[in-house]
Amino acid sequence: MAAALIKTRTPGIYKRGGRYVAVYRDGVGAQHRESARTYDEARELKRKRDGQAAAGEQAGARLADYALEWIDRYQGRGGQGFRESTRDSYRADLTRYVLPFLDPQGRRRVVQITPRDVARLIGWLCDEQAQGERGAEERRQQLTAAGKLEGAAAVKAQPVYLADQTVRRIVAPLRSCLRDAMREGLISHNPTQGLALPARDAIRAVDQGVDDEPDRRALTRPELASLLGIVPDRHRTLVRLLASCGLRISEGLALQWRNVRLDGSRPCVQVRRAYVKGRYGPPKSRYGRREVPLDHVLVRELRQARAESDWPGDDDLVFCSPDGRPLHDRNLSTRMLKPAAEEAGVPWMGWHTLRHTCASLLFERGANAVQVQRWLGHHSPAFTLATYVHLLADDLGEPLDLGAELRQGDNKVTTGHPETAANRPGPSSVEYAA
Repeated sequence: MAAALIKTRTPGIYKRGGRYVAVYRDGVGAQHRESARTYDEARELKRKRDGQAAAGEQAGARLADYALEWIDRYQGRGGQGFRESTRDSYRADLTRYVLPFLDPQGRRRVVQITPRDVARLIGWLCDEQAQGERGAEERRQQLTAAGKLEGAAAVKAQPVYLADQTVRRIVAPLRSCLRDAMREGLISHNPTQGLALPARDAIRAVDQGVDDEPDRRALTRPELASLLGIVPDRHRTLVRLLASCGLRISEGLALQWRNVRLDGSRPCVQVRRAYVKGRYGPPKSRYGRREVPLDHVLVRELRQARAESDWPGDDDLVFCSPDGRPLHDRNLSTRMLKPAAEEAGVPWMGWHTLRHTCASLLFERGANAVQVQRWLGHHSPAFTLATYVHLLADDLGEPLDLGAELRQGDNKVTTGHPETAANRPGPSSVEYAA
């Protein structure tokens, strides 16, 4: 049996046999004891540990409290800002997935989250049976709250597969939250650092014999023509605009008539904002503010649409519901785009397919990466190439006829600056050809 602790003149320092014991509490309130050889060593140890606890006092914050407080004040990283719609999405994923798994009782501290906890969260998100049961329980709770007890009892769990991109999206707010917690001194290590995220979708697609990235495909010209012939008249101009100008659906639905120049020698559409999850905001990045040229067919269609619209004012929406309110991309997709795509034989397509189609047509007509980047509003030509490299021809083409190329170069120079060509030193094109 251990010897009893005997108080000394210093609070928290006790004598036990021939040694001294320092008693202290850490940043989360847990009590600890450490032994020292001498009284002075015990006092120094106590002072050091109390200082560490004071410095890490915030680490006692509960995960749920800190995460929800953090999401209200988070402003994103870098200079790109943070959309309120993204904040709503982060909050929804934290409260629907992350916190119920990591902190179901609402008692865990930020400092108690470990890399193993995060790995278990990833495994749970990838577990189809677990996600099926989670979804079924959500539905039961909704029906119970609505007073439909029989319906709630009849809900059965079905396997639910969360795609890799969905898992990454759910984990994103946790990673950012814990990164800021470390920066603010709440924790000494971010448990999401070096996190291994799933890569199952490609294998799953091969096993099931489906296209692994249907949203990265572009429509062929016949497919686009078929789609435009099937889309209802009142939405055809919107679809044509997205395919011609490469706008995101959120940018197209946010267009006001003041953003559409239909007169002058260079008619264009000015992208100045986006409509995402019921909110207007700036484009996805500062590069999204751009002017995209309009062809004569779109100019004619837009002029006619404005003349016939009940909402033709500068501040009114170009594409809106009959009462002038904004359209919602999901409703529009379900009621219009998906049925039209099915009938056109391209059931896999979505709104972003029209943007990819625009990029494909631009590259085919000889546009370079910088031109396509500016057209689509990407932040860099490198990103444009990385995103659309699958749209470019991957064969090497015909051999390079160096003589012909140099003769063509000489002709261009001679035509523009004959005096320069006559006095230019070096061998002639005939010598190169020989």
